Amino acid sequence: METAILNQQDKIPVSEAMRDMIREVVEVCWRVMGRQGTPEVSIVLCDNQQIRELNRDYRGKDEPTDVLSFPQEELGAGEDALPPMPALPDVPVVLGDVVISLERAREQAEAYGHSFEREVGYLLTHGLLHLLGFDHNSEEERSRMREKEEEILAEVNLIR
Repeated sequence: METAILNQQDKIPVSEAMRDMIREVVEVCWRVMGRQGTPEVSIVLCDNQQIRELNRDYRGKDEPTDVLSFPQEELGAGEDALPPMPALPDVPVVLGDVVISLERAREQAEAYGHSFEREVGYLLTHGLLHLLGFDHNSEEERSRMREKEEEILAEVNLIR
């Protein structure tokens, strides 16, 4: 598994424990989703200004958000999720990038009354599921995605 963690902000310290948690979430998400091969993903940790610029440039929304996902391969209309990968454990599978605003994660953790680590883990899980083809445009999709998020977070002990 290759998880590149790029800390592009200096407002919130990123400990080695946080980096370990990020790697664990990626590993558990991959396993829970039943994927084969070796996942490669980049996790970019930024501040509100950086994610605002990305949100403006790529989604046309000139406001900060909490997480953005940039899949390596886009899904076509009507495609539910990426098909299972070949059963070759050493084949790299490049997923894409997940960008998380640590400032927004801290704000949301305080607002929701849970830990900063739980919020970062949730945002990462949410972003990873987007890379794996999940979305939340309908109530059914939202429910399916939420169920997977909670399953993954429970497995890494990041409960509310």
